[in-house]
Amino acid sequence: MASRVEHHYDYLFKIVLIGDSGVGKSNILTRFTRNHFCLDSKSTIGVEFATKTLQMEGKTIKAQIWDTAGQERYRAITSAYYRGAVGAFLVYDMTKKQTFDNVQRWLCELRDHADSNIAIMMVGNKSDLKHLRVVSEDDAQELAEKEAISFLETSALEAVNVDNAFQTILTQIYHNISKRALAAAAEAGPPSKGTSINVSDSTDAFTKRNCCSN
Repeated sequence: MASRVEHHYDYLFKIVLIGDSGVGKSNILTRFTRNHFCLDSKSTIGVEFATKTLQMEGKTIKAQIWDTAGQERYRAITSAYYRGAVGAFLVYDMTKKQTFDNVQRWLCELRDHADSNIAIMMVGNKSDLKHLRVVSEDDAQELAEKEAISFLETSALEAVNVDNAFQTILTQIYHNISKRALAAAAEAGPPSKGTSINVSDSTDAFTKRNCCSN
């Protein structure tokens, strides 16, 4: 019985976490999915993922979050995992300038491999280390506006803005898919008298085509 409840959801959204090694992607993942932080976390090898189910606008959303390795030697492995993703967090460490400088490289890779409609949020992690900050919030905001992506600073250690970041991107994904479903219905022509447009059916079909089924 518990298994049936666990597998019941209206939408399945695949989200990828990308960025340089050591920026805190794994801890952002575990903070959101298990409310846990590990000071001794090891670098991700290849790809790992976790899931979390939540309610949004009366629908059950299952977020399937993939944590990709940031090391160069794993790039060929992780590029295949962009396929089917409808959302992405591009994470940098606000105490390490190089990780911020590499954001555009990661963004180019993401746009090369992912769907053009993917929702993207740039995340400046480790906001708890304010005394070590080298990337200003203004500089990050300017880059986000230039690239037309959303932006938020987080602290996986102190659980600051992590849930907010996921809620924001999941809402954006949900609205993106709803708009595409309505656009598809409009292209099909006006419904005949007495016919209703079921947005839910259209968006479900889109989700199953573009996301992992696990």
